[in-house]
Amino acid sequence: MRKSIASYLILTLTICILVFVSFSSKETIDLSRYSTAGLELNYTVSQDENINDNVLASNGVKNADIPYLGKSFVGFKEALAFKESRGNYFTVNTLGYLGKYQFGKGTLKLIGIHNPALFLKTPELQEKAFIANTQRNKWILRRDIKNFVGKTINGILVTESGILAAAHLAGPGSVKTYLRSYGLNSFEDGFGTSIEYYMKRFSGYDTSFIKGNRRAKAI
Repeated sequence: MRKSIASYLILTLTICILVFVSFSSKETIDLSRYSTAGLELNYTVSQDENINDNVLASNGVKNADIPYLGKSFVGFKEALAFKESRGNYFTVNTLGYLGKYQFGKGTLKLIGIHNPALFLKTPELQEKAFIANTQRNKWILRRDIKNFVGKTINGILVTESGILAAAHLAGPGSVKTYLRSYGLNSFEDGFGTSIEYYMKRFSGYDTSFIKGNRRAKAI
C-alpha cells in the first residue's frame, strides 16, 4: 500500500516538473507590438448589418431585387431626363426650361398646363406631362415613324425612340423636316445639341408603351 502511494506521488511530481519546464521554455509574446494605437484607420465598408448581396450596382446586373431598366420605356425616359437635367425635378436652366424633362412654357400649354410654378414643384405632374407630350408627338409623327424607322440617315439608324427623343428636344415639326429632307435640314437647340445627336443617343428603346394621341393632356 505504501509503495502504491509513493508511486502516485512520484508520478504527480514528475508531471508538475514537466509542465513547469514546458511553460518556462516558451518565449514570452509581447502583444503590445500589435496595438492599433496611433494608426489612422479608414473603413470603406458601411457598418450597416443589413447590407447583403443584393446591394449591387444596377448597370448590367440582373437581380430580382434590382430594377434593370435596359432598353425599356422607363429606361428611355430616365436616360432622357438624365441628359436634360440630371433627373432634377426642380431645376430651371438659363433659357427658362423647367424641371426634370426641361419643358418650355409653350409646350406645357399644349398639354394643358398653365401654371409653370405649380408644374415645377410637382414631380407627379412632370411625369404626366412627359407621357402626354410623348403621346402627342407620336401622333404627329405617326406617318414618319412608319416611313423612316429602319432606314439610315447620315449614318444613323432611325428608330422610333430616337424620333421621339428628337421630338422632345426640337419639337415634332423640326423632326418631320429633318426626316423628310433626309438629314439636309437639321436643328440645334440653344446649347448646340442636334436632332442627329438625340436620334443616335436614344436609339433602340422600346417605346411601344406610348400610344399616339392627338389630344393628350397632362391635366
